[in-house]
Amino acid sequence: MPKYSMALDQGTTSSRAMVFDHSGRVVAVSQKEHEQIYPQPGWVEHDPMEIWARCQEVIDEAMEQAGASRDDIAALGITNQRETTVVWDRNTGEPVMNAIVWQDTRTDKLVDELSKDGGQDRFRSHVGLPLATYFSGPKARWILDNVDGARAKAEAGDLMFGNIDTWCIWNLTGGTNGGLHITDVTNASRTMLMNLGTLAWDEDIAATIGVPMSMLPEIRSSSEVYGEVRTGNLTGVQVAGDLGDQQAATFGQACFDAGEAKNTYGTGNFMLLNTSTEAVQSKSGLLTTACYKIGDQPCVYALEGSIAITGALVQWLRDNLHMIQAAPQVEELAKSVDDNGGLYIVPAFSGLFAPYWKSSARGVFAGLTRYVNAGHIARAALEATAFQTREVMDAMEADSGVTLTELKVDGGMVANDLLMQFQADILGVPVIRPQVAETTALGASYAAGMAVGFWSTEQEVRDNWAEDKRWEPKMDAAKRDAYYKEWKKAVTRTFDWVE
Repeated sequence: MPKYSMALDQGTTSSRAMVFDHSGRVVAVSQKEHEQIYPQPGWVEHDPMEIWARCQEVIDEAMEQAGASRDDIAALGITNQRETTVVWDRNTGEPVMNAIVWQDTRTDKLVDELSKDGGQDRFRSHVGLPLATYFSGPKARWILDNVDGARAKAEAGDLMFGNIDTWCIWNLTGGTNGGLHITDVTNASRTMLMNLGTLAWDEDIAATIGVPMSMLPEIRSSSEVYGEVRTGNLTGVQVAGDLGDQQAATFGQACFDAGEAKNTYGTGNFMLLNTSTEAVQSKSGLLTTACYKIGDQPCVYALEGSIAITGALVQWLRDNLHMIQAAPQVEELAKSVDDNGGLYIVPAFSGLFAPYWKSSARGVFAGLTRYVNAGHIARAALEATAFQTREVMDAMEADSGVTLTELKVDGGMVANDLLMQFQADILGVPVIRPQVAETTALGASYAAGMAVGFWSTEQEVRDNWAEDKRWEPKMDAAKRDAYYKEWKKAVTRTFDWVE
């Protein structure tokens, strides 16, 4: 009898394998970073072969740590950085170039060109998304237009396209030797190529964007048996779950009812609100996205507020400014001052995502005076995360008519007490962290385990959820409003920086 369910969590900065027991507790975890490649300003790439190598390493290490054999693993779930685009040769298994990462802005001219006819919302009624550099369909088109011979190979049926989930599953299930070319509804809904109503590729939109249908993976549900692993220590284990990272975190937080929301604090921040089986079109700058689909059940949708840069701003303080040696040190530095000293940092490094969708914006420090020191910069960096989350929450309440009474949070930055308290203060609602903060991997593990009967119902998953800590708002309303007004003013200073 299998004792565990396993997840491969392929994120923006690292790959992680986690083993969970039936109560949703972490049994083992292995994590390895991969290189961030910046060929020029606004461009971000990853090496797909390096990612695949790291994935194999962390799977083996987590298995060893758990003292588990493949017979102990009920199923493997995959979760991934979404929109990051890989195009590879189906005959050789070699990528035609590095993966283009979700933060990358090189498709800005293509997006502008597509927007000329029908504006930024040209495809929104079908795909739930505005035209923006974020999504993977236009990235695939860029690769076909800019890599020698790629367009001809694609037209001949020799190239495959996918987000990172598709790349990992294809390699896990055999690669050039019969690997499965599939994705799930959540990942497909981030390409700009899937019709949210039919859950099928939209041939007209694919033709308009310029991506041949022959490149596209088969769309499956988020929780079903796809096939088995055919490489390494997991050979024979069923691959049975696939969710984009933010949808996986929503699943891991047991947000199964309409109106339940979670916010994940990672490289960027992503707030998702379950809207049940209705795909609610946003009027406030949010995305309409597939949240999850279990087997043959109807698809559940979500409204999403996507923020490009939150944890990445702390990494920037570490790697570019060398203000700290390790990301967790930002909290101590921020605590050395009582407030932000009038400084606001708007980290529009790759434009602004929700609720603005301005790819021509760039980052600013606003309100700088001689008084400002390193502590104020650290504090303003953390506060930027909380302010951006407030903007998204306001948009979510406007679109859904639901007033959030609390916010479930997860991801790496929720270990930061100063940030979580400020988040509760600026939202005016309690912020709640679960006992397992790495809910992304947990959600993928649940989806896979449910497909094979390791967990039988959503209620079992809900029963596993447990609160670890809660932060109650302490700031008075007048102070909160004053802070937020200044933030909004700072945001306007980023607009239209790139001509």
